[in-house]
Amino acid sequence: MVEKFSLKDALFNQQKVEYLAVLITGAYPTFKADKFVSQIIKEFPNLELKQRITCIREQLERQLPGDFEGALIILLKTLPRELDPDKTDDDFGDFIFAPLADFVAKNGLENRYLSLSFNALAQMTKRFSCEDAIRYFINKYPDESFVFMKNMSKSNNYHQRRLASEGLRPRLPWCIGIKFEHQKAIAILDTLYFDKTRFVVRSVANHLNDIAKFDANLVIKTLEKWQKEDRQKNKKEFIFLMQHSLRTLVKQGNENALAMLGYQSNPKISIENFECKEVQITLGNYLNFSFTIKTKQDEKLMIDYKIIYPTHNQRKSEKVFKIKKITLKENALIVIQKKHLFRVMSSRKLYPGEYKIQLQINGKNFAEDKFRLIF
Repeated sequence: MVEKFSLKDALFNQQKVEYLAVLITGAYPTFKADKFVSQIIKEFPNLELKQRITCIREQLERQLPGDFEGALIILLKTLPRELDPDKTDDDFGDFIFAPLADFVAKNGLENRYLSLSFNALAQMTKRFSCEDAIRYFINKYPDESFVFMKNMSKSNNYHQRRLASEGLRPRLPWCIGIKFEHQKAIAILDTLYFDKTRFVVRSVANHLNDIAKFDANLVIKTLEKWQKEDRQKNKKEFIFLMQHSLRTLVKQGNENALAMLGYQSNPKISIENFECKEVQITLGNYLNFSFTIKTKQDEKLMIDYKIIYPTHNQRKSEKVFKIKKITLKENALIVIQKKHLFRVMSSRKLYPGEYKIQLQINGKNFAEDKFRLIF
């Protein structure tokens, strides 16, 4: 039997903790490494990923000097070499250093320590992103933190530049929420959207996508301004930025977002034979459906489908799924077949009952059908 992959065990395990203990001992010879490792590993089986970060941080607090400044000197000496500055994407670093940033967030969150804490996070984020830790400072010291983030956005190190965008994201997954004017952060994104590294550009796009969920107009206006400025000389990179920034609005059928990507809101097409092959399916099986598209003129199409789910309180929830993007000539005819697996998911609880499936093309609903899911 294949053992199920565990992200928390892959990122935080005995080998990783021992590695951290060796680094700390090198900076602080009286550090009780064996006790540090044994205490943490004893707790790990009962802890989830973020709880393991807290566990390590708490052990650091027990063993490092009681004064923040003294402890911080040790932690900074503990840091390994910086991540490769020549990489351009997906270089998050080692999660085992997340507890160090958490230590700063929990123990250095005083006005007298601000300069020390900001400097420490600036160094730590070159080893592992401090996007969560900085948010505690943003909430307590918004003005000072904004100045710090502006400085990070102008750094020669792309991990620091990414922090300026990622840390200010309105809805950053896995992290604490922030009370910060989302409009104000655009000034920082203005300096980052044409960055030469995909790691930074993706963060900017994710940042805009967060904003799109509650302020679509600001996202559209910002992208239109950037398009006119033409500072991103890599055209493919700017297309990536727009597509990634607008993905939520596209799924919602926002006409302005679709137009920016070159899709007409009312394509001249007809849909025939849209139907589900099954009127009833059981959990763990596929729903098969198909349809035919006929064009009346040349068309660029974004073809999606939407599942509308029943819930426990008789309300409906929905989710849009991608099929394909395609460009068709006038009088073209294309038959598309698709299947959707209904399985147990951690992100959405499924209930038995009547479901609806809708065909969405360029943000508009063109056809729909119904089926039942039984357990």
